[in-house]
Amino acid sequence: MPPDFYYGKIKMTLTATQKLFAKPLTAALAALLLACAAPAWADDHAQFQQGYTAYQAGNYAQALRLWQPLAQKGNAEAKFALGLMYDKGQGVAQNDRQAAAWYQKAADQGNADAQFNLGLIYDNGWGVAKNYRQAAAWYQKAADQGNADAQYNLGLMYYNGQGVAQNYRQAAAWYQKAANQGDAAAQFNLGLMYDNGQGVAQNDQQAAAWYQKAANQGHAKAQYNLGVMYFNGQGVARNYRQAAAWYKKVLAQPDTPENAEAKALARENLQGLSKRGVR
Repeated sequence: MPPDFYYGKIKMTLTATQKLFAKPLTAALAALLLACAAPAWADDHAQFQQGYTAYQAGNYAQALRLWQPLAQKGNAEAKFALGLMYDKGQGVAQNDRQAAAWYQKAADQGNADAQFNLGLIYDNGWGVAKNYRQAAAWYQKAADQGNADAQYNLGLMYYNGQGVAQNYRQAAAWYQKAANQGDAAAQFNLGLMYDNGQGVAQNDQQAAAWYQKAANQGHAKAQYNLGVMYFNGQGVARNYRQAAAWYKKVLAQPDTPENAEAKALARENLQGLSKRGVR
């Protein structure tokens, strides 16, 4: 029987709390740099790149001067970039409504990063009325284009039944897509799905494998749950030393509210293992 200091696995899923900024802007630039089919496009390409260089240097006023005309001409990446600037208050007064409006314009042209950010805006109600249906719809559009963040958040929507009918199979499917792209939170949640048999057949080996992937990226909750798997011999051979090693990795993670529960449980379990001579 497991000793009495075993406290079980952490089972909560994660929630989206932050908007995405630098990553989408980099992606937008990469998309724009792919090709230059005509002189006018080449000029726009060069102008956007100049704006990006100014933005990276912190010269937001110059970036705004270069991107605004492009956005008004219909350039989706420039519209997205303006949305980011209003979102963060860079070169302009911070304005959630303006951010949402520019994201909408870019999203309507199929920009996946703008679709994702627009989903976040509706999910959280920044500059618009909170609307889970709209959030899920925009996440879906971005997810269908391969945006891992949108795939993860869409998985959450299906898991919680927000904006869509609750569907664990759909949740697991979207977590799988994001997890396959290396998203640690999706890997952790997919591990939970296999651990609990939600949306997939219960499978301890699969649970341990996905916890391992997330744990290797420094995900504290996955590290803790993997320690529990080793402690119980679930999906892996029982190994108290490996359990202790993963608990120690949890304690090395930053002291954040998100990590607090995992760190407290890991500390107590390590104390119990120590009493049995496992260090």
